[in-house]
Amino acid sequence: MRFSRLLIPTLKETPAEAEAVSHILLLRAGMIRKLASGIYDYLPVGLRVLRKVEQIVREEMNRAGAQEVLLPAVQPGELWQESGRWQVYGKELLRFKDRHGRDCCFGPTHEEVITDLVRREVHSYRQLPLNLYQIQVKFRDEIRPRFGLIRGREFIMKDAYSFDLDEAGAEATYQAMYEAYSRIFSRCGLTFKAVEADTGPIGGSFSHEFMVLADTGEDLLASCTACAYAANLEKAEVPPPADPGPPPPGAPAPVHTPGVRTVEEVAAFLGVSPADIVKTLVYETDQGPVAVLLRGDHEVNEIKVKNLLGVADLLLAGPARVEELTGAPVGFAGPVGLNLPLYADQAVAALAAMVTGANRTDYHLTGVNPQRDLTFTRVADLRQVTAQDPCPRCGGALDILRGIEVGHIFKLGFKYSKALNAKYLDADGQEQYMFMGCYGIGVSRIVAAAIEQGHDADGIIWPWALAPFSVGLVPISINDAATREAVERLYDELSREGLEVLLDDRDERPGVKFKDMDLLGLPLRVVIGPKTLAAGQAEVRERRSRNLTLVSLDQIIPYIKDLINRNRHG
Repeated sequence: MRFSRLLIPTLKETPAEAEAVSHILLLRAGMIRKLASGIYDYLPVGLRVLRKVEQIVREEMNRAGAQEVLLPAVQPGELWQESGRWQVYGKELLRFKDRHGRDCCFGPTHEEVITDLVRREVHSYRQLPLNLYQIQVKFRDEIRPRFGLIRGREFIMKDAYSFDLDEAGAEATYQAMYEAYSRIFSRCGLTFKAVEADTGPIGGSFSHEFMVLADTGEDLLASCTACAYAANLEKAEVPPPADPGPPPPGAPAPVHTPGVRTVEEVAAFLGVSPADIVKTLVYETDQGPVAVLLRGDHEVNEIKVKNLLGVADLLLAGPARVEELTGAPVGFAGPVGLNLPLYADQAVAALAAMVTGANRTDYHLTGVNPQRDLTFTRVADLRQVTAQDPCPRCGGALDILRGIEVGHIFKLGFKYSKALNAKYLDADGQEQYMFMGCYGIGVSRIVAAAIEQGHDADGIIWPWALAPFSVGLVPISINDAATREAVERLYDELSREGLEVLLDDRDERPGVKFKDMDLLGLPLRVVIGPKTLAAGQAEVRERRSRNLTLVSLDQIIPYIKDLINRNRHG
């Protein structure tokens, strides 16, 4: 294709609206344009990258035995009401009424719709297992869309849904999808990790996220340096601590701590370590207020707390509410004598003596022993893992890494099949619920993640498999007849070989063309000018390594094909 005929509105300056590297470079390279908050147009070159991701996803899903469908983007609210998610999904679900006043939504996901289709069409065990997928536009009304394609409101997703006879069959499907996802992200040229993850609002019993590793990633994950364990920080487990020692003699002692509220202030005032202090966090939930106890040097993991309590809503109580429930301002609340359910992190239960708030303004208690002085509702792992914690599987060291979630696979179990009554008749003629799984890939997010992982000061560095064109062909002087003829001949020859070539046929200075080629991130740049042409050569530059090689024109085709084959396949 010819640069002069393509819509590629490159920008020299960084757009003010963009923060993430991928957002900046996609805008500067003329691949996307913003229509509204979190909603983007895909321009021709950006669409070429998107289609390449889609094709890899489609090929590997088909290879794994899944069948492609296309479901409606607009969904009837009654299906969501039937599943129970209409009431709990939140404002991210874009709801509206049609002209007849019927509730509708623009789907962020399609569990209800696919389950409704299958319950109407699949009735016998002979029709299972079944794995259906689609690649489609979704909409999630994020309160603060950011980072361009990484967290937009409208996005393109591959979502697949499996239906099996039982859990054993579902496990085999889950493993097949795990392997398919690994092939997809490997073929996309991404460095990634599969990590254990929380199931979130989709629900289910077990899940893995696939994270593209990038220093700019907004997700944190814990990864063992000695074994294969890896988990999203929301899910990462903390091994149980050693049993506590004997309690200190005597009852807890009140200490006057005027104006001393934070963990750091209390530790300095009393001359103790933050690990000896226990903070009492008061939460409002849809089942009433609760208190969560953590060591002063630890941070709460609210996902773990929500899962333990089995609640949909979890919100830190405000200062007035804390004082109403504890009798003291924030900073002086404590568990001793507190008339609330007490949920303690396992590290708190392992303390022999600790400092807590006294539920009295300007006072703390010392010498509190959990076993003697407190009655816990539950003790569990409720905190975030740190790099100082051992691996919960092998005891090895953990690294805390940053990543971008590009895929998520779930074992849903019977969550939707029971809610929507999706049953089949088994070999004995008995009705059974289908065992379901769900498998999502952020197709448009992969485009952004590849840039977050591959870029430099000059622009994008695409993986070979995703590049919009493999070769950027640049004549030094398009007005020189001999150069123009040689470039046109090479362009035709490369195109006949099935290679994707972008010919920069603009009447621009070489520096402008080189900058645009670097910005676009094409893997190879081939330059021909009067000097190289006189020597019967072309200059071939690799974008990622910046290696520059002079290649004889009669060997240029096999040389380029060999480079492409070697890089695409290993």
